[in-house]
Amino acid sequence: MRNSADTDIARNDLTLGVLFSLREPKNIDWGVIRSAQMAHADRLIAVRGMSVMLIAAVTGFLVRNAVAPLTLGIWVAASLLLAGWSWYSRINRPTRGAVNQTRAPIFLDAAMGTAFACLWSAMLYYCAPGLQPGTAIGLWIVVATFMCGQIVLLAALPATTFASLLITGLGASAMLLRLDHMVAAGLSTIFTGVCLAAALQLGRDFICFRTTETTLVDRQETVSLLLREYEESASDWLWQIDASRRLIQVSPRFAETFGKKPAELNGVPLLQVLAGDRWDTGNLPEALNELVGKIHRRESFSNLLVPIQIGGDLLWWELSASPRRNENGQFTGFRGVGSDVTQQQASAAKIDRLARYDVLTGLPNRLQLNEALGKAIENCTKWRTRCAFLMIDLDRFKAVNDTLGHQVGDSLLAKVAGRLHSLMDANSMCGRLGGDEFGVLIYEIEDRTTIDALAKKIIHMLSQPYQIDHHTLYIGASIGSAIGLRDGRSIELLTRSADLALYRSKDQGGGVHYGYEPSLHARAEERRVMELALRKALERGEFHLNYQPVVRATDGVIEGFEALLRWTNKDLGPVSPAKFIPIAEDTRLIGAIGEWVLRTACHQAMLWPDHVRIAVNVSAEQLFQPTFVGSVVSALSHSGLPPSRLELEVTESVFINDFGVCTATLEQLLALGVSLSLDDFGTGYSSLGYLRKTQFSTIKIDRSFVQGAARQAPESLAIIRAVVALADALGMSTTAEGAETEAEVAMICELGCKKIQGFYFGRPMPGDDATELFAQHLPGDETQILREAG
Repeated sequence: MRNSADTDIARNDLTLGVLFSLREPKNIDWGVIRSAQMAHADRLIAVRGMSVMLIAAVTGFLVRNAVAPLTLGIWVAASLLLAGWSWYSRINRPTRGAVNQTRAPIFLDAAMGTAFACLWSAMLYYCAPGLQPGTAIGLWIVVATFMCGQIVLLAALPATTFASLLITGLGASAMLLRLDHMVAAGLSTIFTGVCLAAALQLGRDFICFRTTETTLVDRQETVSLLLREYEESASDWLWQIDASRRLIQVSPRFAETFGKKPAELNGVPLLQVLAGDRWDTGNLPEALNELVGKIHRRESFSNLLVPIQIGGDLLWWELSASPRRNENGQFTGFRGVGSDVTQQQASAAKIDRLARYDVLTGLPNRLQLNEALGKAIENCTKWRTRCAFLMIDLDRFKAVNDTLGHQVGDSLLAKVAGRLHSLMDANSMCGRLGGDEFGVLIYEIEDRTTIDALAKKIIHMLSQPYQIDHHTLYIGASIGSAIGLRDGRSIELLTRSADLALYRSKDQGGGVHYGYEPSLHARAEERRVMELALRKALERGEFHLNYQPVVRATDGVIEGFEALLRWTNKDLGPVSPAKFIPIAEDTRLIGAIGEWVLRTACHQAMLWPDHVRIAVNVSAEQLFQPTFVGSVVSALSHSGLPPSRLELEVTESVFINDFGVCTATLEQLLALGVSLSLDDFGTGYSSLGYLRKTQFSTIKIDRSFVQGAARQAPESLAIIRAVVALADALGMSTTAEGAETEAEVAMICELGCKKIQGFYFGRPMPGDDATELFAQHLPGDETQILREAG
């Protein structure tokens, strides 16, 4: 079978070279076109032969008095001989009737047409002097008639037509010129041009028509073949119904799916066959009812998915069909195709579940939870009811995940999901939002008591101990909630409100439930504005450092200063470090800010006596940056400060995220000669392992213990004594923070702390004031100045 594309050609491609068979377009089976050309010419062989002989006879009669009889006889004989040979060669051509013709027959036909035109034109030119004017005009009329006939008879062969018309027309014009009929010769030339243009146009039309005709035939063959292959396919089949919706011409493949023969299904209603056992009950699936509706309305349909019951098995078919009409436009039924897509449907269902359910916990994921939340909001809008959305974040989960590994963390999340799911009822659903965050949707609520009661149950349930891989784990849960539509009329707004409430719960230390309040949005906006200002604070020079002295407990001599970062914005005014430091850490700005603090503090310390140290606080985010050690080296080298005079303060929280990375960084700092101080010991994730694996020079005791000891609180006294004893045993120093009264200082000294820091000895001061203490007083005298200033 030929490819239909091989015989498809555009009219613009039919140049003179193509029309004259001098060249062939690429990707075109031109042999098929040549066969059509020669077939058309062969059908007109007899007519062409008769016309040639008639023209020769008429021409001979008209010129009988203008030429010698012998010359005329020779010309007539030559004409008849040429016509006869032309007819014989065409009739006995070896390739006659071939599907693919070569160029040879085309060129041969053009040669014979050219020869006859030359023979005739020669006679016209030769006999012109002896012709009477009336005879000449009559002869030209014969020529014009012959040329018009050639256009019609040789439309399929543009090369033959063009050559014959051109030579014959020029011969007629030359004849008239010899007779001095200038006007007639000009008109003859114009007529010849028109005939040539008409011949070329008819040639193009013929070839385009034959190309289109061949293409249609090939496409019909292709469609027939595809239909045969389709009917023999193992998965698809054809089906037809008549105007009364009964099956007709049932294909073997269609009947085979029901375990029947085609004859058994012919005449049976299509719906009865598809419905199976459900036909008697009338309880049809919605998809079958939709199919019936489309057939009733005589609508085309495509890929309509319908469930089919065959032998107790549920199959899924995809049906497509279009209505059929006869030549009178009357509806005669439907013809369509069916495919068994049961396996694809099962795969699609599995993929849909993977897309809508969390793989680890089996709970609905964020996508499905958002869809359910969207429907709940729609119902609230429609029925004027209220729904609620709770966001849950696990407390201390990150510590478990980082210390015991992700496998234990995943098992813990699965157990949390199971407990959370056990608390759900018909009015609620839960899902995993990602990480250690979960969401709970309550479809309808009367008041906040419903939310508070469920949140209390969730916190209590999730806070119970977990047994995983011989580990007893304790975590908690923080919850933020929002009410729809009061706190948000869209998924995004309601989720944002619940998230703000959750942030407030975490900010309060976790383990509590907070409902959304409009003030939370104001706080979030304040945080956003502060973050934007903080991003430009460093380049605007809005930061400065204050320095709080650290004195020796025995005599009050200054041993060092702690550098404290302060920020003053032109719009926000002075901003508390408790507000902007967490934002700087969350937005990863702390690295650049911390490097500035380190450089500034080291330069300031170079203005002080050699025994005075400078202490700089370092956050966990800084320690985990690969460039941090390099920034410390750079700050020391640029300022000239000896490493022994620099003390970096870290809190216990830095060990929670990645103990290995943190320890490696601290060891590099110790190798430089920098001292390390453990700040706020006893308030966080206290572990003696930190002190054993890292060589801290100082342990700082939080002010809460100092104030408790001053009130004679037994717990605070015991903790301070234990920390002092531990530090002494490990060769470390202790610094008590927050000493504000003489009684607190006395108590600190009595408990054995080596150094003291607090308002009693001095408030944080600008660098110039700190330098002034050493510029005007002898060593040790600054103690009195500090007390007076405090």
